[in-house]
Amino acid sequence: MSIAVCLLLYAAVVCVVAPRLLPPLTRRGSAPRAAVAVWLIVLFSVLASWAAAAAALVVYAARTWTRPDPLAVRACFAAWRSAAAGQHGVSTQIGLWVLTLVVGTLTVTLAARVGRSLLRGRASSRRHARSAHIIGRRVAGVDGLVLDAPQKMAYCLGGRPATIVITTAAIATLEPPHLDAVLAHERAHLAGRHHLLLAATRALAASMPRIRLFTVAETEIAGLLEMCADDTAARRHGASPLLAAILALAGADPIPSAALGANTVGVCARVTRLTDPDTAAARIRARLLLAAVTAAIVFGPFVVWAAVHDLTPLGLKPCGPFSA
Repeated sequence: MSIAVCLLLYAAVVCVVAPRLLPPLTRRGSAPRAAVAVWLIVLFSVLASWAAAAAALVVYAARTWTRPDPLAVRACFAAWRSAAAGQHGVSTQIGLWVLTLVVGTLTVTLAARVGRSLLRGRASSRRHARSAHIIGRRVAGVDGLVLDAPQKMAYCLGGRPATIVITTAAIATLEPPHLDAVLAHERAHLAGRHHLLLAATRALAASMPRIRLFTVAETEIAGLLEMCADDTAARRHGASPLLAAILALAGADPIPSAALGANTVGVCARVTRLTDPDTAAARIRARLLLAAVTAAIVFGPFVVWAAVHDLTPLGLKPCGPFSA
């Protein structure tokens, strides 16, 4: 029981602190791949803590169902002794079961919402890709499907089949080096499976819009994924052609919700980092800061587990609500 309480407290702290701490460290994109990894570790740590806490509650309730132990219950609920007004035994056991039921229901409901959101996003992407293959056409020198449309758009759709879509208006606007940079940007999205990461973060944000961690993570990761694709395209075709392409397509009509495009997310920040790239020292400093944050997050649950099981390096014995 104490493990569940500790994990829930740990997850609550991360949900409050991470949305305030991480954006200033990651938004400039000094190390976009490392920043994406840190955000994913944060999200995974919270979800894993919730799942582990729910499992611990269910296991504890199952163990004490046929042999209720008031002393064990009082030990677990020592932190809530004053709120319980001295009432233990049956009422406390009922409260434990209610809490277990609530946590289990919330866990199942959350998993169902995220699953439905992922399925809807995948279905939407596949429908759009099929439509693009029906109405689009192949053009020599263009690695993608060309749609006859007055809107200047270039984007990619993940899944099967993975598809790059570009309109005739965009092709008419872009010079050949700029077009090559845009297509390299979209290929980088597909090669990095960025659509899967974006689908997962969108599903979490849509399922839990009131928890700021997930909404902030969706926005930040989307921008960082664009920067990752920018870096790949810039290495192959140079920063200047990519920058010119982004500016040429900026302000175009919005792309489909399930797609990833070169001109849709974080344009100002991406233009800034392309025109004024960070120094090598700044990139190293950013990676070190992100590594420190990652270490704190990764080892947080282990510290909790050590405190509960009396395995801290100093050999201090946990007491009160954290005693077994």
